[in-house]
Amino acid sequence: MEVAEVLPDFADAFAFEEFNRMQREALPALLEREDNVVASAPTASGKTALAELAICKALADGGTALFIAPLRALTNEKEADWDRFESLDYSVYVVTGERDLNPRRARHADILVMTPEKLDSATRKHDSRRYDFVTDIDVCVIDEVHLLDADRRGSVLEVTISRLRRLCSPRVVALSATMPNVDDVAAWLDAPPECTFEFGDEYRPVDLNAGVKTYTHGENTFADKYRRLYRALDLAEPHLREDGQALVFVSSRQDTVQAAKKARDEIAERDVPMGARGDYDFHTESKDLENDTLRKSALDGVAFHHAGLSKNDKDLVEEWFKQGKIELLFSTSTLAWGVNLPARCVVIRDTKYHDPLEGEVDMSPLDVLQMLGRAGRPGYDDVGYGWVVCDGADADKYRRLLRDGKEIESRLADSLDSHLNAEIAMGTITDLEDVMDWLETTFYYVRGQSKPEAYDFPNLRQRVRDCLERLVEQGFVETGENLSIEATPLGVLASKYYLRLDTAARFAAVCERDEVTAEDLLEAVATAEEFDSVSARQSERDAISAVLVGQETGDLEAGERKVLAILRGAASGTTPSELRSDAWVIRQNATRLLSALQAFLERFCDPHAANLARRVEARIENGVADDAVGLTAIDGVGPGRASKLSKEGLSTPGDVVDAGVSGLVAAGLSEGVAERVYEGAQSLPAVELEWGAFPDTVATGESDVHQVTVRNVGEPAQAGVRVTVNGVEMSSVSTYLRDEETIPVGVFGANEDELEFTVSVAFPDEPLVPLEESRTVVVE
Repeated sequence: MEVAEVLPDFADAFAFEEFNRMQREALPALLEREDNVVASAPTASGKTALAELAICKALADGGTALFIAPLRALTNEKEADWDRFESLDYSVYVVTGERDLNPRRARHADILVMTPEKLDSATRKHDSRRYDFVTDIDVCVIDEVHLLDADRRGSVLEVTISRLRRLCSPRVVALSATMPNVDDVAAWLDAPPECTFEFGDEYRPVDLNAGVKTYTHGENTFADKYRRLYRALDLAEPHLREDGQALVFVSSRQDTVQAAKKARDEIAERDVPMGARGDYDFHTESKDLENDTLRKSALDGVAFHHAGLSKNDKDLVEEWFKQGKIELLFSTSTLAWGVNLPARCVVIRDTKYHDPLEGEVDMSPLDVLQMLGRAGRPGYDDVGYGWVVCDGADADKYRRLLRDGKEIESRLADSLDSHLNAEIAMGTITDLEDVMDWLETTFYYVRGQSKPEAYDFPNLRQRVRDCLERLVEQGFVETGENLSIEATPLGVLASKYYLRLDTAARFAAVCERDEVTAEDLLEAVATAEEFDSVSARQSERDAISAVLVGQETGDLEAGERKVLAILRGAASGTTPSELRSDAWVIRQNATRLLSALQAFLERFCDPHAANLARRVEARIENGVADDAVGLTAIDGVGPGRASKLSKEGLSTPGDVVDAGVSGLVAAGLSEGVAERVYEGAQSLPAVELEWGAFPDTVATGESDVHQVTVRNVGEPAQAGVRVTVNGVEMSSVSTYLRDEETIPVGVFGANEDELEFTVSVAFPDEPLVPLEESRTVVVE
């Protein structure tokens, strides 16, 4: 059955000319019906085409399609791959947290590509103009729906799909690798039997021979990696000698590089005939690689692939592997979820990996099955060989996984309180019955009916009551008449910023302090529940102690001290090399938490405390000194330019404006950059204070009220104005400062020799150092 025959208007949107057997069987359900569809099929059997068929039907009907990709890296791949739709005049738009959202483009896109987390964010804000596009989805394709069983991401996918269905009732097409309980997913999504497909191993294009191989575990984890590597090479070698290819999955980006280096030497030692050093054309092509290590390795037929490589290098490696020029490829698990890059032999060298936020964790069973599914190259191999290399203690676990597969479970119970709070904060749940109605839309409810004892299903209503009571006790929810429930400001903020509830409570406690310091903020973030599984390896402890020297951290756990050390190092731009492998992920999460903490301080404390949080966040992002952090508020000024300007004596946006373009050029900026920086500095708020007839003296017992004018000569902004006398706050006001504001200051003859009046103006949403001016009044 040819594509052009079935979909003549969309023939160019497919990468092949004929549908395979599996695709043909699912085609009527996708194109001739409107029902939801659930399809489970072996990896590499052609599931992507089912997604494209559903998208084509939606486009043909004038609708909008949403594709949910399991990983952020895969959203970029889809954007590139679906140029085919762009060539047919359909627009593809990727919405992820790492890109600036263009609401207009999102609103007019024909195909949206999002991760579950970004869709969760968007659906929570669906009633805003910025995210209203999510209520106009006609078909939602869930790629790899077995992500439902992922520890923390699974519940996000589950509640987000339930919410999306309530918002706009899209058609849902859910695709998955083989899973034994596909009927549960179909029941959750209301897919009828005619639209529920469970394609078995007979639909694999190549038979799979999968097994488990053990290695002798030693005391040194570093040496164990090489024991597993040699075991992996033992398994791959017979296929490499027969001109087959091998794909070896390892746990980290760095491991792909190190394993490839070691494998090159070992392959040469074993005299395995590999490589294309005599191929002049390939030798010339390899010069296009940007990574030097990869260039040297590729000529020997060995390469590595991970998300940190440039797109150019990843594309070349993938193409050369497909062509057979690369015969042994080391990769992280990302490749298993993305590009269809099969090999005759697949070996999973590492079943555990280090997560910066979780410590050492077992690889997900779903990941294992996904990776093994890449074994066997259609059209080249009759059989694909897949191996899991593990310690003997884990062997039976993996043998059971390969024999029985993995039923998909709901993970909602693990974070029910957070998701329930989010729904209450959005106003979709107003009483206990609403909670039960909401739960009935979840996979958790369906799975609980299938396994009532495992899910404690008979006690569900009581468990929900207990959860609601905890939310009330903790201050996230309040009850009203007729047992109604609604979110408190604390509950709304916790939902808006996706905080674990313990973290939100901790942030609220910080807001109650008489004075908030930068160290208070750093410690609040370092001890947040989001970092509860961070561990400090022995090799990192000296570096951590060196960063925290002189700081009292006796109450902190080792993992919390590590996070604190990374944050302090980031703020000063001097993260120790021993901590850098985890620093990026921890820093990214910390800046998100600091942004939330800023909002908490602005809501529950005062603008000055919020401004402090904004400055701490900017310092961690940019690694600049506190007195120069305001420079990062200027568009086009990052860490490098901020440091350069600061060294030249320009440490604030006001200094930049005073210097002018010529002064910025003299400070080392090119004229074009200087003009942009100057314009950026002018677009920020800038304050001047006028004290008027403020007295120099006051008689004991006398008092008078004077006016201080706060004038904004820059752009309007939210501001906080605080007046203190001898360090004690007299008054504080929050205002939207457009032009000027008059602040009354009471001068009184107190029982002091002199009084120091200080007016301080802070902008909570900008990392600008507060403007402070003082006047001293002598008491006569």
